Amino acid sequence: MKTLRHTLPGKGTLAAALMATGAMLAPVAAPAQEDEVTLTAVMHSGLRVLDPVITTAHITRNHGYMVYDVLTAVDENFEPQPQMADWEVSEDGLTYTFTLRDGLMFHDGAPVTGADVVASLERWGERDSGGQLIFDVTESLEATDDSTVVWTLTEPFAPLMDVISKQSAVPPFIMPARVAETSADETITEYVGSGPFVFNEDEYEPGVSVTYEKFDDYVPREEEPSWMAGGKVVNVDRVVWTTMPDNLTAMNALAAGEIDYLEQVQIDLMPILESAPGAVVEMRDPLGYVTIGRPNFLHPPFDNKQIRQAALAALGQEEMLATMQGDPEYYKVCGAIFGCSTPLGDEAGADIVTGGPDPERSKELLEEAGYDGTPIVLMAPTDVVSLVNQPVVAAQALREGGFEVELQSMDWQSVVQRRAQQAPIGEGGWNLFFTNWMVPEVSDPLINVMVNGRGDDAWFGWPEDTEIEQMRSEFVAAETPEEQKEIAVRIQEHVMDNVNYIMMGEYLIPQARREAVQNMIQSPVPVFWNLTKEAE
Repeated sequence: MKTLRHTLPGKGTLAAALMATGAMLAPVAAPAQEDEVTLTAVMHSGLRVLDPVITTAHITRNHGYMVYDVLTAVDENFEPQPQMADWEVSEDGLTYTFTLRDGLMFHDGAPVTGADVVASLERWGERDSGGQLIFDVTESLEATDDSTVVWTLTEPFAPLMDVISKQSAVPPFIMPARVAETSADETITEYVGSGPFVFNEDEYEPGVSVTYEKFDDYVPREEEPSWMAGGKVVNVDRVVWTTMPDNLTAMNALAAGEIDYLEQVQIDLMPILESAPGAVVEMRDPLGYVTIGRPNFLHPPFDNKQIRQAALAALGQEEMLATMQGDPEYYKVCGAIFGCSTPLGDEAGADIVTGGPDPERSKELLEEAGYDGTPIVLMAPTDVVSLVNQPVVAAQALREGGFEVELQSMDWQSVVQRRAQQAPIGEGGWNLFFTNWMVPEVSDPLINVMVNGRGDDAWFGWPEDTEIEQMRSEFVAAETPEEQKEIAVRIQEHVMDNVNYIMMGEYLIPQARREAVQNMIQSPVPVFWNLTKEAE
């Protein structure tokens, strides 16, 4: 872990900083009882979407880990471990038997049963990229009693445990059956989990503040915590996420002791932290993120492959990453769709995006494709440190490459909601947006949702791509790592040619906390169990 100690001006300068920037502190939830320990965090975005299956938004995933639990989870070595359940696999690889551990209880007092697990997995399987492939070869999924679930396949699916144990995009969170029976195309309206925290719906202000309270009846596992696996021991009474869209405001609040944790620190503002007593800035996620652009395949102009290729030619990674991060220490030009540091990482076909923008080539492709000059709608979030620059840089590069661009500004949660809409452009639709993924979320063809080619059942953008679906099936059937790598390289080449998405490189982003906050788990996903908060 790379750790940097920094300081900021004390409380006396906080008000001055707020007045100078015109920023306002977001409302914080009502104070807890005097003897309670409350940890206050500023996350990368406000929380508006509460269903962790309906979206891949990281803030909603983070919310999911607070409220819900999972059957199995990967540890820091990427190995699946028991969480809610242990499992056995038959010798022929066709039957997986999960046995729930004792003491599992939902927040409403009801025990967790096999029926809850089945309903939750079935709903998850309709939305998740890897889950869809598993259910393609599922013969049955049934609860044989209250604590046993048997998953029977028609053919072996060797990566099944890796898929259901993954950290992100989308973890199969377990919900009560009555909730999980909600259509996968609709958002749940009841938020009862069995995880270490209870969602306080009364204190929830969408996009502004969310409060979680310790679930006293949660029974942690006995193992040491490791990423999402192991014992989830809660040592605070409440966790409050409060929204501060201005990063300078949030950093000053951290320096003043008004908040305890800041998920994202803006690189060019880090020098401000050099004199703040009690503030610690650190790199908690050494694998980092990738940043990508996603075109909408349903509507012109990106329903045309040549026009997607033109957009790829117009954009350059170095220009975007430098604007995002400033300091080359915190970014890397990388054309590997599965990540440059992963076993499946390969940059085949990526020269067009790693070699810098080629506006003349973009114009040639647009002319060949008959682009009529209709503006593309590019959604531009304004309130997330790691997302504000990409649309601005992209808009300029696309214009230089011959595109007309309509940059539409909105907060990130509005992007999250709008990107799920398939409406035509004139009815509130969109053509392009940028987002970020943790490297582990994109590291293979089953986890990486952007290589799903199932049309309406694919991730936002909805490409119909039978060729990539065939390759993903071949990846599942591959018997050796060498075979998997060969297929992954073919998928890489296909994505670069077909432009399923625009890979814009890798980057790192620091986090910050008060020194009083100790024992945070070293995990790409920020979690709030295990940590302690001392008095200052």
